[in-house]
This record gives sequence, structure tokens and C-alpha cells, in this order.
Amino acid sequence: MIFDIVEECFTVQLFDSSKTEKAEQIIDEAAAFQDEMLSKINKAKTRADFQPIQEEFEAAAESFILKLNGLN
Repeated sequence: MIFDIVEECFTVQLFDSSKTEKAEQIIDEAAAFQDEMLSKINKAKTRADFQPIQEEFEAAAESFILKLNGLN
């Protein structure tokens, strides 16, 4: 998901340089989110530990989609 977000931000920047700053903010946020999720995944020990991670991931995915839609 993170790679898709970054790719979409780069595409927006390519076609509309006035949105570069907002796109870069989304890229930074996505990179930080990825680091946070990888850390949580690495710390998870049981299947039960993964449920809240999955829920957080799904909520973040929706949030990123809304942010990307806001760029267009």
C-alpha cells in the first residue's frame, strides 16, 4: 500500500507542481506509518496481537485514500 501511495504522490507532482508540498507531506506520513507498522508487526507474538494491527492498517488505508483524493 505504501508504494502505491508514494507512486500516486509522484504522479500528482509530475502533473501539477503546485501540489508538491502536500504530496510530500503524504509521502512522509506514509513512510512514518510504514515504520510504525513494521515495528508493531515485529513485536507481535500471537495471532491475537495481529488483529489490532490489521484494524489500524485498514483505517489508515482509508485515511490515505481520502488524502490522495484531496490532491486531485
